[in-house]
Amino acid sequence: MFRYLKELLLVIYLLLYSEYYIERLNAIGVGFAVLLFGAMFLALTLALYLTAYIRQALIRHLFAITLFASAVFFDVYTRVTADYLSYSSFVSLVYSGGFIQEAAYQYRDAIIHGALSGLLLLFGIGLKPRHALVVPNALRVAAPVCGVLLLSAVLFLRAGEGARGLPIMYTPLAYLNLFTYEALHNTVGPREPVTLARSAATVNHDIVLIIDESISGNYLDINAPFGVHSNLKQAHPGVEIFNYGYAASIANCSADTNVTLRYGGTRADYIRINSTLPSIWQYAKKAGLRTVYIDAQRTAGNLQNLMTDTEKKDIDEFVQFDQTSVRDRDMAAAAKLIELLNDDQPELVVINKVGAHFPVHDKYPDAFMAYRPTLPRGQFTEVADTGKRDGFNGQPDDWLLYRNAYKNTVLWNVGEFFARVFAQARLNNALLIYTSDHGQDLHERGNPGLNTHCGGDPVEEEGLVPLVVIQGDQLHGPDWAQSLPVNKDRSSHYNIFPTLLQLMGYDLAGIEAVYGKPLTLPTADDFTFNYRFNARLGARPEWKHIDLNTIVTPGEAATSVATGD
Repeated sequence: MFRYLKELLLVIYLLLYSEYYIERLNAIGVGFAVLLFGAMFLALTLALYLTAYIRQALIRHLFAITLFASAVFFDVYTRVTADYLSYSSFVSLVYSGGFIQEAAYQYRDAIIHGALSGLLLLFGIGLKPRHALVVPNALRVAAPVCGVLLLSAVLFLRAGEGARGLPIMYTPLAYLNLFTYEALHNTVGPREPVTLARSAATVNHDIVLIIDESISGNYLDINAPFGVHSNLKQAHPGVEIFNYGYAASIANCSADTNVTLRYGGTRADYIRINSTLPSIWQYAKKAGLRTVYIDAQRTAGNLQNLMTDTEKKDIDEFVQFDQTSVRDRDMAAAAKLIELLNDDQPELVVINKVGAHFPVHDKYPDAFMAYRPTLPRGQFTEVADTGKRDGFNGQPDDWLLYRNAYKNTVLWNVGEFFARVFAQARLNNALLIYTSDHGQDLHERGNPGLNTHCGGDPVEEEGLVPLVVIQGDQLHGPDWAQSLPVNKDRSSHYNIFPTLLQLMGYDLAGIEAVYGKPLTLPTADDFTFNYRFNARLGARPEWKHIDLNTIVTPGEAATSVATGD
């Protein structure tokens, strides 16, 4: 029995994923393709077997740990998202590497389950072999390397596709090979200076872009009959509010959207534009504006959303809130924004809010617990973006609690945020654009999984965001009322960057030629969002169309402060 313990452990581990293999076979069907799949599966399985019989313990253990880590990574991703780990998703995860520590807390149960399963693989490879093989040891050492390289070659030829249904421990390693290759060969060249002509004098007012986090357009009262009170539906002295209704986000992942909002990438040309053209900071400084970035999510100077130290050099004031509790950081951002709006200095201000990213348990005060029952409190008071979900298994009752906590968070971080800005800021000479990085899948449709966004098979609500323009009554800006009827419920994030440039006085024809249409023109937007933003190796982006006739909105709920009382 013990003589063949290694083989037994490996067989049991592979059988754990039998449903995964069968699903792929059913998708392939009968034909030549199934023979190729079978040959690949056998080759990788043989490589795994040979790896377990590497004579040198140190080398064998290193391969065991590497394959174990890779397998757990794949396993946890599929458990959390209920989706396959594609190459595009892998690249998005690499770009979001700064959130790994928080994600480890958020998905602790899935990680533990994946690690426990992976122990079969770890010990199956790592244990000392009990009998010899006739295969030379050099070939055994080469086997796992050849396995990864073979799969990498297949993925390279198929634009990142081709690993589905194969032993999972090879897939992330092959993806890493592809990513490394791209990083070494895909140079983007130097960042270009500002060349667009300006048709106006120096800007003498504030321009503010407020990028909320995980605020779904269908959960605000400006768009849905029973949406959460936002303070954007009511009239406020000194300003006009133009609600562009539902808008399509750039993507359903934060980094993809944020980098494009800062660089102006278009649907047809976002990779080149985001990589080589000037940032919004460069355009602002050229227009005579002081630049301010308020990051309520990160602390200690850490950068996010693909921001680099080079980009940061064009930001005159970089603001984070190291000493402020997570619950109060959006209020701190509001206070800083109020200070900037009241300083009589023309500025471009970009804000990344805390918003309603998971965990939503503790992102609001007790006084704003308007929607009940809700998630248990007290576990995530200092977790900004992610956190463990003890007892949260994604069942319908769990999601009911989650949606109520989400609405309480929105009531605080959106409704109260704007209440303070409208009450305390001098807005008569300012222009504010409000949106969110992406929407949310709050599982109203009963779909499985724990994920709320950034999946590879998204629901439409993941790309559904609010879009609001707030203009001071002393500002002689564009005629928003004229463009609103044709653009409401049919615009997107792609219209924001050209709008900002127009507000800075850049030539409209020049803007449109490079970045597309601003909100002041009929946008004729596709109303889609990109869920394969990191399409690589010849693959094409994948776009999800949003059909507003199928959007799920919150039902009526009895609340104590939902109307701002």
